[in-house]
Amino acid sequence: MVLFVILVPLVLGALAFSWPDNRTRPGLLVAGAGLHLLGILSLWIHPEGPVMNGYLFLDAAGKVVVTTSSVLFLASAVYAQGYLRSRDDRDNRVFVGGLLVLLGAMTTVGMAQHLGVLWVAIEITTLATAPLIYFNHNARSLEAAWKYLLVSSLGIALALLGTFFLALSGAGPDGPRSLLLADLIRAGPALSHPWVRAAFVFLLVGYGTKMGLAPLHSWKPDAYGEAPGLLGALLAGGITNFAFLSVVRVYQVTNAAGEGAFARDALLGLGLLSMALAAVFMAGQRDFKRMLAYSSVEHMGILAVALGLSGAAVTGAFYHVLNNGLAKGVLFLAAGNIHRAYGSKRIDDVRGAARRLPISGPLFLAGFLAVTGTPPFSPFWSEFMILNAAIGMGRYWVAGLFLLFLAVIFIGMGATVLHVVQGSDVGAPSRPGFRDGWLTAGPPLLLLLAVLALGIWLPGPLLSLFQAAARLATGAT
Repeated sequence: MVLFVILVPLVLGALAFSWPDNRTRPGLLVAGAGLHLLGILSLWIHPEGPVMNGYLFLDAAGKVVVTTSSVLFLASAVYAQGYLRSRDDRDNRVFVGGLLVLLGAMTTVGMAQHLGVLWVAIEITTLATAPLIYFNHNARSLEAAWKYLLVSSLGIALALLGTFFLALSGAGPDGPRSLLLADLIRAGPALSHPWVRAAFVFLLVGYGTKMGLAPLHSWKPDAYGEAPGLLGALLAGGITNFAFLSVVRVYQVTNAAGEGAFARDALLGLGLLSMALAAVFMAGQRDFKRMLAYSSVEHMGILAVALGLSGAAVTGAFYHVLNNGLAKGVLFLAAGNIHRAYGSKRIDDVRGAARRLPISGPLFLAGFLAVTGTPPFSPFWSEFMILNAAIGMGRYWVAGLFLLFLAVIFIGMGATVLHVVQGSDVGAPSRPGFRDGWLTAGPPLLLLLAVLALGIWLPGPLLSLFQAAARLATGAT
């Protein structure tokens, strides 16, 4: 089943490129997403051991991220049926095929237990995503696609150097002879500390670029602003989470080598910097899709802060991976509907969305409340777990900055969202014929209900999974 959930989207992606009918081709997205989620659920019920000589295995940390992306991809696939139907003037061959290849590549990242395989899979996500950003075929989307490709490729190149350095750290006669995580962690005390430190810096910068941590985030505002809403959801709730998982894998080795304190300080610094930058650029933001890009920078910063704190905060981090992924799906899909209805992303043009789109408008507002940690939505609890852990460790200055940045972001983001949703839409630009439909408004509504349900009740198996993922990440017994 491990190979099944990787190969099915890849096979269907190849089929999409040769599928002759533009109107029925998007159905392959639903088929691939449905089969993928069924495969993941099967692995929940009947876990499998390592395959491919230990190169692939769905451990607890991977299970959190892969499950989140599978649910989000299914919602986006259903949304795509309505979205692509309204864009039937454009060939969707590359878009549908690329999305399925992206799903297969992301799943490989989630299951990779070999750092070389992990790097290759991350690079494939970059190559698969860039053409999708260019879906609108205009100058701005072309610029965004090239910026994403160039900046991400630079990050991946640095990650490759970091991977080489990690291999060199165990090049002695007693060192590991592979880049398998288990071998590296087992040989941790014997690894060369200078090489491990150098490797962690390069890998954090490399995979941190894919996460969009400040100051490595420059691709995000353009890519999120120009990409279709469903792709923005998969970028913010999928690919960035897999980049975080990649950082977790590197941290596992670094911690096992006795350099955990060095890694935690770096993560804490980049995490707080990301939250601070998001707070600054969120204020007065005039483009509501670019605003969501800075929200993603904020939440990747939250994950980095949690991993940097270690301990109980890491449990909150994996809980937040799920919460942020689902909440970002609500925001980006609703934002995509608003953009289609008005033909503009600027708040100078967009107002009264709750009147024009009676489902998507309120969903955009509710998604804002959810993603900013307003109770009873589930992000409140994961952020509270991280904050509580910081206070429990006596890291009061971290807790204080964490709360300050959250408050500033709430105010800045709220001003933009309320301007979009409230008021009258009379005189605002419009695209005739576009209105809420169940294919485009139903998926974000269901995601919002899931975020609300997880805030009211967290099932025991999910909490156990988050705790197991945290133990795996930190090396706790």
